[in-house]
Amino acid sequence: METLDCTGLACPQPVLRTKTLIESHPDQQQFVVTVDNAASAQNVLRFLESQGLSATLEEVDGAFIIHGTRSHEKPDRPVTTESGMSVYKTLIFITSDRMGTGDDDLGAGLMFNFIGTLNEMGEALWRLIFVNSGVKLTIENAKTLPVLQNLEAHGVSILVCGTCLNHFHLLEQKKVGETTNMLDVVTSLQLADKVITV
Repeated sequence: METLDCTGLACPQPVLRTKTLIESHPDQQQFVVTVDNAASAQNVLRFLESQGLSATLEEVDGAFIIHGTRSHEKPDRPVTTESGMSVYKTLIFITSDRMGTGDDDLGAGLMFNFIGTLNEMGEALWRLIFVNSGVKLTIENAKTLPVLQNLEAHGVSILVCGTCLNHFHLLEQKKVGETTNMLDVVTSLQLADKVITV
């Protein structure tokens, strides 16, 4: 069993070091990664699962210990329709809780309307990524929360920047999506057929 101590490391270092560990030990079946905060724990957990490993998390004396075991699942398959036809994967990269500049109230209303209309994209809508103040759209009591939860329930992947949540002290208030890191963001941008930045 390979072990990795990532305590004291800032995002995205725990994920990058975990990536190096599993890639450098392709025949190793089990891995243990230790981090010291919930955001890093969720990031490492999600990364291991995206790489086809089953993963579990336990908290011991303030440390977060992630156990990963190689499985036979394949990571991130292309989006397909019910008939098996491939569709273009569109990623929406949301960098603010408002759309445009000029009037904050108008911008907030425009963003709410924009997110409320995303389901019109149908199966092409693959993933939403929220960074910077955009993460405020994913927390409890946000007007956009019911719409985002509905999109997620219908198969749209939602990733929320853990560093950004921590910066705004909102990690515990996130109510939709998976906490993510910059490696996931960059990988998603590479995998997407089309990226729309808001």
